[in-house]
Amino acid sequence: MTSFDWLALALTLFYGLALYNVLHVLQHYRTAQSAIGWITGLIAFPYLALPLYLLIGRYRFEGYVASRRTDDQNLRPVLDELAEYTADHACAVPDTAREMRALTAFFPVGFTQGNRSRLLVNGAQAFPELFAAIEEAQDYILLEFYIVRDDNIGRRLSEALLQRLKAGVSVYFLYDDIGSAWLSRRYIRRLREAGAHVRSFNTVSKRPKRFQINFRNHRKILVADGRVGLLGGMNIGQEYLGLDPDFTPWRDTHLSLRGPAVQALQLVFLQDWYWSANTVPSLNWKPVIPEPQDGGEAVLILPTSAADLQDTAVLFYMTLIQSARRRLWIASPYFVPDQALMSALSLAVLRGVDVRILIPNKPDNRLVQWAAYTHVEQALEQGVKVYSYIQGFMHQKVMLVDDRYACVGTANLDNRSLRLNFEVTSLLPDRQRVEEVHRMLEEDFRCARPENLGRWRKVSRAYRLLSRAARLLGPIL
Repeated sequence: MTSFDWLALALTLFYGLALYNVLHVLQHYRTAQSAIGWITGLIAFPYLALPLYLLIGRYRFEGYVASRRTDDQNLRPVLDELAEYTADHACAVPDTAREMRALTAFFPVGFTQGNRSRLLVNGAQAFPELFAAIEEAQDYILLEFYIVRDDNIGRRLSEALLQRLKAGVSVYFLYDDIGSAWLSRRYIRRLREAGAHVRSFNTVSKRPKRFQINFRNHRKILVADGRVGLLGGMNIGQEYLGLDPDFTPWRDTHLSLRGPAVQALQLVFLQDWYWSANTVPSLNWKPVIPEPQDGGEAVLILPTSAADLQDTAVLFYMTLIQSARRRLWIASPYFVPDQALMSALSLAVLRGVDVRILIPNKPDNRLVQWAAYTHVEQALEQGVKVYSYIQGFMHQKVMLVDDRYACVGTANLDNRSLRLNFEVTSLLPDRQRVEEVHRMLEEDFRCARPENLGRWRKVSRAYRLLSRAARLLGPIL
C-alpha cells in the first residue's frame, strides 16, 4: 500500500470511530444541549472532538457500573454481611430529617443510631485525630484520599502506617490517579514492600475501558478497625496545616465518627477497592461496638458518584434546599451550580429563607473563579447573600439547614462534584452537632466580606467575557 492508501485508511478508521461515538452520545446523553454539542463536534471537527469526548465526554463511569453488576460471587456476600450488621443498628429517619426518607433508598445504609461525632475545624485538629486512629488500630486501616503528597504530612502518614504494619495491622490504601499524580513511586513502593495494599483508583489506565479521566475519586476516608472513621474536606498534605505560603491559613472542616455509621464508610471503601483491585479484603468487617449510654447520635452516610443510576448528588442538594424554611447556609470553595440548583436557591429566597453562600476570596483555581463570577452575580441579583472568606483560603464543604441538620463531606457545589466525582457526605440531625456547626459558620461569616452587586460589577469588560467563556466549561469544572 502507498502512503496515500495508509492515510486514507487512517482517516476512514478515524471517522468511523467518530461516528461510533455519535451513536454512543445518542444512547447515553444527559441533556439535549450536550448531545447536540458533541454530535456537531464529532461530525464537523472529529480530530478535535473525538479525543475530547473520549477524555471528558462521558458522564457515567461505565466501568464502575459494570463492576457492580458482576460482583455477585465476590463482593456481594460481604456487602450482604455489612448490610445485615448495620440493620441491627439502624434507626428510623429522625423527624428533623424526614425529607431524607425518599433519598435513603438510593444508599446501601440508612440512618444508624448510637454514633459519636466530633467536628474538626482545621488541620491542627484533624491530623492528630487521624494519626491517633492509625496508632490505635489493632486489626486494619482503610485509607482513601483524592490527594496524597510526599511532603512532611505525607511522610508522617507513611511512617505511621509502617509502624502499624510492623505490628501486624493490615493496611489498604486507595488514592486517586489525578489528584495524586505527583505522588512518588518511592513513596508507594516503600509501603508495598512493608506489606501494605496500595492501589490507584484506576481512572487512568492502559486499558481503554478504564481510560475515563473525567472521573475523580474525590473522597477522603479513613477507617480504623471498623470503629473509628474520618471524612471531610482535608486531603494528605501540609497545606491543610497552613504551611503553603500562598494559601495560609487554610480553613477546612473534617468529621470524626465512632459507632455503626463507620460501617457505612467501610462499605463505600469496599466498593471502591473492589473496582480498583478486583479483590475483597479478608477482614473482620463486623467489630463489636459498645452502645453509648445515652443512645448516641443518628448519622446518615451518603456516597454519590458518576456510577449512580440517577444524579443522586443533585437530588440530595435539591432536597436540602427545598426543605429549608428559615436558614440555608452553604460553604463551598467552588460555586458553579447548574440552573436547576440556582433556581432552587432563588425559590428559597422567595420563601423567606436566609440563604447564604460562603466562598473563598482567594481561589486556588482561576478557571473555576472565572466561571463562578457569573453565578455569583446571578445569585446576588436573586437575593442570595454571598460572602467571600478573607482570613485565608476556605476549602470546607458544609451545609446547615434550619436548626434541623448539618452536612459535612467532600462535595463542592459544582457540576464535577454533583455529577462526575465520587464523593461522600455525612448528614447530622443531632441538635448539639447542628448548633456546633451553626456557631462555626457564624464565626466564618465574621471572617468574610459580604458581596454586593455594585462591587461585583466593577470588573472590566474583558473579565466579563472571560467569565462568560469559562462558564461554558461549567459541566467539567
